[in-house]
Amino acid sequence: MKIIGIGKNYVNDTSEIAAIKTGAQTIFTKPDSTLVTDNRDIGFPKITNQLAYEVELVAKIGKRGKDIALNDAESYISELAVGIDYTAKDVLAASRENKGPWALAKGFDGASPISGFKPIADFKDLGSINYDLKINGAQKQVGNTSLMIYSFAEIIAYISSFMTLEAGDLIFTGTPASGTGLVVKGDHLQASIEGELLLDFKMV
Repeated sequence: MKIIGIGKNYVNDTSEIAAIKTGAQTIFTKPDSTLVTDNRDIGFPKITNQLAYEVELVAKIGKRGKDIALNDAESYISELAVGIDYTAKDVLAASRENKGPWALAKGFDGASPISGFKPIADFKDLGSINYDLKINGAQKQVGNTSLMIYSFAEIIAYISSFMTLEAGDLIFTGTPASGTGLVVKGDHLQASIEGELLLDFKMV
């Protein structure tokens, strides 16, 4: 099972998309040891003092595919969840000083908490799905998939041109362009899709 992420994939207004959309998607991978399920609380990682959150929709791949055609790509999604893509910002900054990769800053244990999944059939329009993140009851991020630079289908087609996608692979599809920030020990995170609370845990 692979965990794949896409960076910088949202705008604040759809009018911004045309100027930004070059076809060069920012793709990274995360080890499966980052995954946290079942709304388990997460220990604040010792490797960072600057833990940044990004709420994202997570697409689960339902069948094997390589060089997937754009017009067929959505059929490879079996389910959707909501998750947090954590980044250790200080670790990332140190790596970037030496032109290093994102691997350690996004690949530490607990860096990918996700909710339970909902069948893709529950979503009538993948181009207009609402989701959000609250921390300690305060709204922090609000997203709608209409503001994605690259759609679910475009992400899947692009990734599959480089690597075979397998059933069970997870794709973090990007975070809303506004509202990201840092969490601290004791914070309570709650993420919803279409108003349904699905992810609910604390940093401990």
